[in-house]
This record gives sequence, structure tokens and C-alpha cells, in this order.
Amino acid sequence: MRKLMFVVLAALFASACATASQPKPRVFFVEPTDGATVAQEFKVVMGVEGMQVKPLGTMDTDTGHHHLLINAPDIAEGEIVPVDKPEQYKHFGKGQTETSVKLAPGKYTLTLQFADGAHRSYGERMRKSISVTVQ
Repeated sequence: MRKLMFVVLAALFASACATASQPKPRVFFVEPTDGATVAQEFKVVMGVEGMQVKPLGTMDTDTGHHHLLINAPDIAEGEIVPVDKPEQYKHFGKGQTETSVKLAPGKYTLTLQFADGAHRSYGERMRKSISVTVQ
């Protein structure tokens, strides 16, 4: 009986450790940082945890690609990231994780929005916004 109890406890512990080690899915800016002052042309590096970056058309579970929204409204979960305003909605359907952005001087809100292979937004849970000032 003691041996069985040990086996059950060991299995529960292993399961809890596996669950704890899996990061909660999220997107984040590697660069620039929130509140940064940047040149008119600057590098954006996009990160993701808990999901895999895959090209447009890949419809596997827990996969998608980045979109960079510039002074654009949030996109609800399941909604398609617009393609008709390339100055506001940058699509990275090849699976890119970095880009160069050129903006006029001013204050901007940059938002990373992760979306599936059909450009359907994962919504708030896979969105991150920062503010930058372009010199």
C-alpha cells in the first residue's frame, strides 16, 4: 500500500512540475522597450512563448504569426487582422520575428498581435502594446 501511495504521489508531483514549467502563452517586444525614444527608422524584435511561430496558412494548434499594429485599435479574438491599411497593420506571414519600421517623428502605440494561419486574432491573451517616441 505504501509503495502504491508513493507511486501516485510521484506521478502527481511530476504532472505538477510539467504544468508549472510550461509558460503561459504570451507575446512580447524584445525591442524596443516600452517608453523608448527611437530614431525615425528602428528595429522591432518580436517574441512569443507558449506557441510556435509558423507561416501563413499553417493551421496547427498553438501556432501563428506576428502582426504589428501602429496606432491601431485592438482586434478581438477571432477577428481577421485587416490587410487594407498596410501603414497601420504589418503582417509577418512568412514567420518573421524582426523587422525595420520607419515612422515620422511623434508618439506611437505599437501593438503585437499574434494570429493563426488565417490571420484570425488570438485576442487579448496574445497581444502586447508599448509606447514609443520617434525623434
